[in-house]
Amino acid sequence: MSVTASSPSAAPATAPVRRAAPVRVVAAFALALVAVLVLGAVHLTQGTADVGALDVLRAAVGADTDGTVAVLVSSRLPRLLAGLLVGVALGVAGAVLQSVARNPLASPDTLAVNAGAYVTVVAAAALGLSVPFYLQGGMAFLGGLGAAALVLALARGGADGPTRLVLAGSAIMLALHSLTMVLLVLFEQETTGLFAWGSGSIVQSGTRTVSMAAPVVLVGVAGALLLARRLDLLGLGDDAARVLGIDVRRTRVLSVLAAVLLAAIAVTVAGPIGFVGLAAPVIARLVGRHVPGLGRHVLLLPFSALVGVVVVLGADVLLRALLPGQASVVVPTGVVTTLLGAGILVWMARRLRDAGAGARGARGALGRPRSRARVVVVLVLLGVALVVAVVAGLLLGDRLVLLGDVSHWVQGAAGRQVSFVLDQRVPRVLAAVLAGAALALAGTIVQAVCRNPLAEPSLLGVTSGAGLGAVLMILLVPGVGIWSMSAAAGGCALAVFALVYLLSARGGLASERLVLVGIGAQAGTTALITLVVLVIAPWDVNLALTWLSGSTYGRTLEQLLPVALALLVVVPLAAMYRRELDVLSLDEDTPRVLGLPVDRSRLLLLGAAALTTAAAVCAVGVIGFVGLVAPHAARALVGAKHARVLPVAVLIGAVLVSAADTVGRVVIAPGQIPAGLGTALLGAPYFVYLLWRSRGRATA
Repeated sequence: MSVTASSPSAAPATAPVRRAAPVRVVAAFALALVAVLVLGAVHLTQGTADVGALDVLRAAVGADTDGTVAVLVSSRLPRLLAGLLVGVALGVAGAVLQSVARNPLASPDTLAVNAGAYVTVVAAAALGLSVPFYLQGGMAFLGGLGAAALVLALARGGADGPTRLVLAGSAIMLALHSLTMVLLVLFEQETTGLFAWGSGSIVQSGTRTVSMAAPVVLVGVAGALLLARRLDLLGLGDDAARVLGIDVRRTRVLSVLAAVLLAAIAVTVAGPIGFVGLAAPVIARLVGRHVPGLGRHVLLLPFSALVGVVVVLGADVLLRALLPGQASVVVPTGVVTTLLGAGILVWMARRLRDAGAGARGARGALGRPRSRARVVVVLVLLGVALVVAVVAGLLLGDRLVLLGDVSHWVQGAAGRQVSFVLDQRVPRVLAAVLAGAALALAGTIVQAVCRNPLAEPSLLGVTSGAGLGAVLMILLVPGVGIWSMSAAAGGCALAVFALVYLLSARGGLASERLVLVGIGAQAGTTALITLVVLVIAPWDVNLALTWLSGSTYGRTLEQLLPVALALLVVVPLAAMYRRELDVLSLDEDTPRVLGLPVDRSRLLLLGAAALTTAAAVCAVGVIGFVGLVAPHAARALVGAKHARVLPVAVLIGAVLVSAADTVGRVVIAPGQIPAGLGTALLGAPYFVYLLWRSRGRATA
């Protein structure tokens, strides 16, 4: 489904540039500069040392008597300069990417540039490499460039609409994030501190890093400014730009190189500070609507740079005001900017409207009608695969167990060592099977109700909402019971789902709006999880990392009760509503013509999916992509009727998570790779394949 904007602010690159109003332009720049100066002055007065505004003023006039200058030079000034540098780099990078893609949602985050750059930095640290600054920046540049190129290729340079661009970026970003989490979990000692830094922190020790990065930022900004006129003409459309003598391909390549260079150097200095590259250009273009002439890139790019500085410094000032003392050092600035960017993404998503009636829903996305014999064969083969996966999960691990040992354990006649091993493995295997089935079931429901074959619970914020509730209980109430944790996870999941649903229902529930709002909610709740972990238990980051990566480690049979009960309730409900799911997946009008209570059915089914997801999170933590891959594979195997899709998807989900858990326990034994990282690394390429196969078609 293609998507257009309901206002000029939603399509910044194509709006005509009005005659300049010099007075207004100067006033806009002056106000932005004043904001930077005020925030910079306040920023210098904040910190853990007892140095206030009067001390800073005395130091400014040369009356330093108590070491104020030392505090400013060693800590506060480097942090301020890092904020200035990163704000300029990301502001310009975001503005350039939005213009190249002619898409208001393009940014270093949504194009996975930050994720690609970040994974290279973590990989270097995990391998114990002491990399010089410029070489590290070059590695980050290559990682970010590769990620951006793949996302732009999947979304045809943004021509397939904002939703598709964000979905492609989310898939690549989640895959790279999963790889990063694997490195953080496996190389905990080597990557100490990179979890917080991974959310973007401008804390610096000295000015060396900033001084080395400044020339690179100047080169990137200069390169972007040299392309300003070409970007203006590119906004008129490819054909018009060619008529006016612009080499469109070269302009795009050079622009992306400049933007990725700026984003990569920002990541090298301060980590991936979230959504500054989205928020700053959006705010700049909104101001440009009221300031004629500011839309020209020769003015827009430096103005976006100033706005980027305001966003970064404003977030840091707010952070240190709300969390004084050591907490303001531990919690990264990127948490605040991500919350701001998530809000802007939701706001922009609500302004998008459907541009065409030819939506292809989940039903038509995959699969021709299949014979009943084929369905039976598929079910039998999947049943066998599940049995094999369960048996392999019981036998394999850091210690090999034989089938005879399992038989003796069942009879209560096993030895002490075998009993110890199987007492741990049985709950883990059951947890993987039940959670996989639950996530697949929830994904099938979500795709049908949203009529979007690229939707899943994690892309609608439900998974991260459940994770937030569970992490809060784990950290605030150590040793909390499973039912209390399930209640917290379910409550947060339903709260996030209700918020997403209400925000998406403006003018009728459109699937592309629901997905974009859900992605914004997911980003916001993920930032809140990071905030909670670093404020409450900064010394126990690995516990949160393991939970957020989706792990069956240490599970007990009692912890499986919520997900088992959820399946006992939701599976019959989904079976009862199988025909409603068929109809809801078609379009908006058909179910109403047939007399189906659309709103009530949607709420009931999506609420059931949210509860099922929350129960799965309680069992194994946060696991992504199962709810995307399993329904797609099921429709490819048995067609689109939900009477067939539901059982097949449930079996596929159970096999997928069980296999990922077993492989994660075996491949680096006695070390372990969390199951959620395995499913993400498997599911993300499949998602990329789906996006690639459907390029140019109205799928989003």
